[in-house]
Amino acid sequence: MKVAVFSTKPYEKTYLEKFNHEGNHHLVYFDNSLNLASAEQAKGFEAVCVFVSDILDENTIAKLASLGVKLIDLRSAGFNNVDIVAAKKHNLKILRVPAYSPQAIAEHAVALILTLNRKTHKAYNRVREGNFSVEKLMGFNLFGKTVGIIGTGKIGTAFAKIMLGFGCKVLANDLLESKELQAEGVHYTTFDEVLAASDIVSLHCPLTHETKHLFDSKAFDKMKTGAMLINTSRGAIINTSHAVVALKKRKLGYLGIDVYEEEESLFFKDLSESLIQDDVIERLMSFHNVLITPHLGFFTEEALEQIVKITLKNFSDFEKGLPSENEVV
Repeated sequence: MKVAVFSTKPYEKTYLEKFNHEGNHHLVYFDNSLNLASAEQAKGFEAVCVFVSDILDENTIAKLASLGVKLIDLRSAGFNNVDIVAAKKHNLKILRVPAYSPQAIAEHAVALILTLNRKTHKAYNRVREGNFSVEKLMGFNLFGKTVGIIGTGKIGTAFAKIMLGFGCKVLANDLLESKELQAEGVHYTTFDEVLAASDIVSLHCPLTHETKHLFDSKAFDKMKTGAMLINTSRGAIINTSHAVVALKKRKLGYLGIDVYEEEESLFFKDLSESLIQDDVIERLMSFHNVLITPHLGFFTEEALEQIVKITLKNFSDFEKGLPSENEVV
């Protein structure tokens, strides 16, 4: 199958080439993202392979369909960047990677917690400059703290088990309650109770109409004063402007995010020599108690291997006309 792979990074190309021997697909790589302006590059391809930074709105999908593209294969679990209605209208199949390494993202959420709490990033920079003082580096014990989890799918479940290992009391909120987690000591309760009782809240729910800006000023007001909020799920679950206000009021004590509502124009790019135009993220970066990582929760050897293998299998299944459990539409 001839596939146009957009937003390709060198590490992805390495893994795709390494595991393409079985399907032997004809992969053509493009460094740039896919959008209406670049869609013409897909001419002559049966499929496009895209990432979260690509924009597949109605106009882009219509253009792809007119060029003869039949498949959109996502190298991600999320598909919020794809107009599903338009894809159905133009008879484009959408496949994705629904789960690749829950542990990778769960462990990154824990890394954000530990870094924010114990200030290891600040200690590292100090020592590099010969400053061995521990002033203003005090943290707190995780043992005995209450951790709230919003969403206990595969990633939320992996995260819950890690926090139980730290000796934390774990509260959770999800439409589907896990008997496995309940048996291990996780207590399910209301959304409001999770916010009110938790020292740390970690988000592991999908982005839907119901969860967009779930964490707004009202939600922040319900949280414990000085609590920590971690988001390794989807950026738009947090109303970032409201988070800035909560930080300024010291209602929110710490914020650790691996995703950002407007990340498409920032993440996965080297902007070190550029002037960043996003005033909101610039304001966030000015807080000493905010830690931002560039959507690298998934970025482990094991996870990348799984993503690539499933992506390539999606091509093969589509080419052979086989049904796929990874189908979105």
